[in-house]
Amino acid sequence: MAIKERKTKKSKATAKAGQAAKTVKVTRIVPKKEKKDKEESKVILRIRVRAYESKILDSSVKQIMDTAIRYDAIIVGPVPLPTEIKKYTVNRSPFIYKNTREQFEIRVHKRLIDIINPNSKTVEALTNLSLPSGVDIDVKML
Repeated sequence: MAIKERKTKKSKATAKAGQAAKTVKVTRIVPKKEKKDKEESKVILRIRVRAYESKILDSSVKQIMDTAIRYDAIIVGPVPLPTEIKKYTVNRSPFIYKNTREQFEIRVHKRLIDIINPNSKTVEALTNLSLPSGVDIDVKML
C-alpha cells in the first residue's frame, strides 16, 4: 500500500479577504498492483493410487513417499479416499430356484498423494519406481 499526500488549494473567499490560507494534508491509501512471480506459482504433482488389497496399497504408498522424501520434496498426504464397492448378484441355480442367490463384491481402495513443486530428480525417481502388480497409478500435473 502506498500513501499519497496532497495539499488543498486556497479558496476564493480567503484569497480575497487576505487571510492566510490553511493548508490541510489529505492522505489516501492507494493499493499497489500485486504482481505474480513465477516463483510463487505452485506446481502440484497429484498421484492417485488404487488397488484391490489395502496392504499392498499401503506398502506402495510408503514406497512413493520414501522416494519423494529422499529427494527433499514437500508431500501432502496420503489422503485415504472412499473405498469403491461394486456388488454383483448371481443366481445360484440355473433353473427355478430364483430365491437362492449369491452376492460377490469388489472393493477398490484408493489413496491420494500431492507433491508440491517437485524437481526433476524427484519425477525421474518416481517414474523408475517399481511397484507390485495389482496397483494402479494415475499421475496429474496441476
